[in-house]
This record gives sequence, C-alpha cells and structure tokens, in this order.
Amino acid sequence: MKIEVYSPTIRRKEMDAVLTAMVEDRIGPGEQSQRLVQLAKEYLHFDYCLALRSPAIALYIALKSMTLPSGAGVIISALSPKYYLGVIEALGLKPIFCDVDASSVYISPETIQEAIAKNADGAEVRCMVIHHVLGYVPDMAAIAEMGIPIIEDCSRSYGSVIGGNAPGTFGVFSILGLEERDMLTAGGGALLYAVNRRDASVLRNLAELPGEYGLPDMNAALAMIQFKEAARNLEKRKNITSVYVQSALRTRHKQLVQTDDAEYNSYAFPLVLETGMKDVAAYAKRKEIVIENAFDDTVTGFVPQSQCPEAYSLSLRTALFPLYPRLSASETAKVAKLIGTLP
Repeated sequence: MKIEVYSPTIRRKEMDAVLTAMVEDRIGPGEQSQRLVQLAKEYLHFDYCLALRSPAIALYIALKSMTLPSGAGVIISALSPKYYLGVIEALGLKPIFCDVDASSVYISPETIQEAIAKNADGAEVRCMVIHHVLGYVPDMAAIAEMGIPIIEDCSRSYGSVIGGNAPGTFGVFSILGLEERDMLTAGGGALLYAVNRRDASVLRNLAELPGEYGLPDMNAALAMIQFKEAARNLEKRKNITSVYVQSALRTRHKQLVQTDDAEYNSYAFPLVLETGMKDVAAYAKRKEIVIENAFDDTVTGFVPQSQCPEAYSLSLRTALFPLYPRLSASETAKVAKLIGTLP
C-alpha cells in the first residue's frame, strides 16, 4: 500500500462530530459554526471572526474591506496559492510578485523592496497578502515595520511561533484556511479574523453576509475537534520530523530553514533536491512512497523567471515527503530510509 504525501487527520472523534451535525435539522451555517468561532477565539485570541465557506471568499472579503482603489498593487509571494490571482484580479487590483530569500521559502523586507522596484507598471502598493508557505513564517515584525497593511494567511502555519508570537497577530486581517491540505482541516472553509478592536469593527459591519458565504455546520463540527486535538497532532508531527531530519543529514539534498527566532510547526518535510525531481520521484515510487513537487499549486507558473529567480528555482526542485500524524512507526521508518538513500 502506497504512503501518500498528505492524509487528512480524521479519527473517530471527528467522524462522530460530523455525524451528530448531520442528524440535526440544520446542516448549513448555524449553531455549530457559532460554537466554532467561540472555541477558535480561545486558541487564536482574536477580537472578531467570520466563519466562511472557503479561503477564497475570506481573501475576497479581506481585500474588499480594505477599500483599495482600482489598480492598486497587492504584493504576494511567487509561492502563493493559485487562487490568490483570481481573487485579486476580480477586484480590479494588480498582483505584484515578490521573490523569496535564498535557501528559504518566505519573503523579507529586502525582497519586498526589490519587488516594488521591479514594478514596471507603477501601481501604488497598498497591501500585502503574506502566505506562510509550507508553514514557514517570515520575519513578520520586520515586514510590519514597513508600514504596508498586511493580510496574513496562517492556513499552514498554525502552531508555529515567531518571536514569541503566534502567526496571525501581525496583520490587519488574518485567514486560517480549513481546507484538506491546511494545518487544521474541516474539509473546507476558513476563518477570517481581526486581532484588534479597530480592525474587527470592519468585519462586524459584514456580519449579515449571504448564507452561501457561511461555513456549514458539518465543517464547523469537524473543525472544532481539530482545534482540540491540535496540540497532540503537532507533537506527533515534530516527532516524525526529528526522524526525517537525521536521515536527511546523510544526503546531499538541502533542508529549508526557518528564521532563528521561530519554532516551526512541522507542517511538511520538504527537501531542495540536488538531482532531478523526476529521478527522485521514480525512486520513491519503486519504494511505494509518493512524493510531490511542493509548489505545483502556486502562482509561480504565472511569474516571469527573471522576476523571481529564487522562487522559480525552488518550484522546480523542492520535493515534499509524507508527513502527517496518522503515519505509523513502521511507515515513518520506511520514509526515513527513503530520504536517507535518495539518489
């Protein structure tokens, strides 16, 4: 049986919560969604939150709420999710692609300044949407000091710590996706929240959104269990990562780095390959282990190579290996052995 790269962490508790929601009279946005918001507040420490049907809707509302003029520039990493483009362009805004630092997957004040300098169209930069790529968190304090309003996407960095702070505390608005491949999964959905009262007042004015925008109760029920089980799942991820790291040290392939004052949540185990992706994937397939290109679902393909060379290089040779709490000890050992013997 193949070991997949991703596998949703769904156990009996999660299934029971969803079944309970299904037998109630209402399965659309309702009481369970409201309960989720209250529970999430205990973990995320926000002032106000909207539980929404998808991260795309969350990003649309966040950008719309910032009342940006038509044609305004929005800085995004070249390793951001593809759906960012559709949302930004639908609002009449201009995406400005930002490269990442060498040997990392996150942007920095230096790469942001470079992106602004390369902005040939001259669109005024009015906002940044910062996606924590693969769960790695940039130096948010330094970026915030630039004075450009931030929307922070913490969908894959939940559980990380940077400078003693949790992700999602630096932006005007923050998004916590609940999609299948996010750190916490509800099978779909997102929380859009504001930490301070001033920004929260903008979201409160949007409380009467159409029902089709709201998070269904079935998804909310699943998300609540995910929050409650997150600490245990984070610990399992870190234990698996420690095994993989020892194996990776015996290879010529490079591990990504996190900023010195940050604690990584072990969302994923990527390696920057010194050999071709095709050869490594074929080798893993023979061992019945699936690996994936880490950035197949990003905007990189829409960015000129010369504009973001570091991101382009990473998009060609960064492989993801199976890492999720449900991996057994034998499966973990099998993947570790693969990593240690990669061509």
